[in-house]
Amino acid sequence: MKYLSTLLILTLLLSCKPNTEAPLEKNSEKEMTVSTVSQKLPTLYKSKEINGLNIFYRESGDASNPTVILLHGFPSSSHQYRKVLEELSDSYHLIAPDYPGFGESDYPSKEEFTYTFDNIASTMDAFVQSFELEKYSLMIQDYGAPVGFRIATTHPEKVTAIINQNGNAYEAGLGDAWAGVRDLWKEDNKKNRDAILPVFSKEGMKWQYTHGTRNPETVNPDTWNLDYARISRPGAHEINLDLFYDYQNNVKLYPQWQQYLRDNQPPMLIVWGKNDAFFPEPGAAAFKKDLKDIDYNIYDTGHFALEEEGDDILKKMRAFLNKVTK
Repeated sequence: MKYLSTLLILTLLLSCKPNTEAPLEKNSEKEMTVSTVSQKLPTLYKSKEINGLNIFYRESGDASNPTVILLHGFPSSSHQYRKVLEELSDSYHLIAPDYPGFGESDYPSKEEFTYTFDNIASTMDAFVQSFELEKYSLMIQDYGAPVGFRIATTHPEKVTAIINQNGNAYEAGLGDAWAGVRDLWKEDNKKNRDAILPVFSKEGMKWQYTHGTRNPETVNPDTWNLDYARISRPGAHEINLDLFYDYQNNVKLYPQWQQYLRDNQPPMLIVWGKNDAFFPEPGAAAFKKDLKDIDYNIYDTGHFALEEEGDDILKKMRAFLNKVTK
């Protein structure tokens, strides 16, 4: 009896063959899915020599993916694009340089380097061309607009799209905060220069980031503290006042940039902080006159919309870039 029971158990065990194929198939399917999902890549901190200057830049993403050049504003640096570099590195090749005299790039004296937008844009154009890119998109903000539009008008065949966060190209977009600078344009003297100096104070730097925001606590104080440290370097006030004075030459080029837009019709994503005292919403609306393909988004925030509205803006950027670069 004991023998029969043992035999019956062995028979049942042998008849129930383990299914080794299904788990292997599931595992291989899972591995295939993981391997095909793009991964976010770390931001790298690099520099290269351009026209005798050491130009610092942040780079993230795979260089085989579509490239986006991120051009910063005043008083900032490539640091303002840190969220973009982190969030979109899984699908795009992102390059964010610091202009001469800004961020971590070389800071030549005004005797060594002529601080005009023509000269800065020429250096940045050489920087972009050094990557030998056939095509690229531009992201512009504040000073990034006069730099970026100079690059775009020089190489219209290379610019596939423009992402515009408070980057102005119309006189309608010049807000009340330009009053002191307009006085400087009329007469470049000590009185008019001294009247602008409070902009360079720590409170002035903070105001740039927090004015017009719904909740200033959403803005990382590292932003204005970094900018204040750089704007406090010897000679920095005079250099930046020179750029304020030269900004009038950007305004003179607005008609040329508008003609570029009409002629080339680059797709544009507008993600604009409407409470910007320098570039209020009429500057965003003006692009509708010259462009047919605009993804138009206005936010209830200030000059640096990415600080408060980064999550939504990044979603808009991904959807826009997926449409125009793939």
